[in-house]
Amino acid sequence: MKKISTVGKKKLVITVLEDIKAHDIQAIDVRKVTSIFDWIIVASADSARQTKALARHLRDSLKEAGSQIVGTEGEDSGDWILVDAGDVVAHVMQPAVREYYNLEELWGEGKFDQVVNSSAPVPPKRRRAPARRKAA
Repeated sequence: MKKISTVGKKKLVITVLEDIKAHDIQAIDVRKVTSIFDWIIVASADSARQTKALARHLRDSLKEAGSQIVGTEGEDSGDWILVDAGDVVAHVMQPAVREYYNLEELWGEGKFDQVVNSSAPVPPKRRRAPARRKAA
């Protein structure tokens, strides 16, 4: 079986998380911060059931793609589940837990990708009034 690349693994994780409606998916490149892993992906789920389903689907999809799963943590409670695939580590969290631990700030020295499937309100676009024409 062909080994999946780190970038391929990151893309797969984001796609799988989107499949089961995770939101506020944030990928952080931490290669310059730590040598333990390359990417951290943080995502939010609305319930313990969804968190568990996301982590299970993520683990199964990574295995199917040829990635080794180093381990998973937190499946008992479902508040915060970590799926460790070696060079990519995914954190699936409920919003209150994510806000409390604020992993994005902890890994703030990393390079952040754009948030996928954001639940944040989009600011309205302001339109400028058309320019008035001078009478001739």
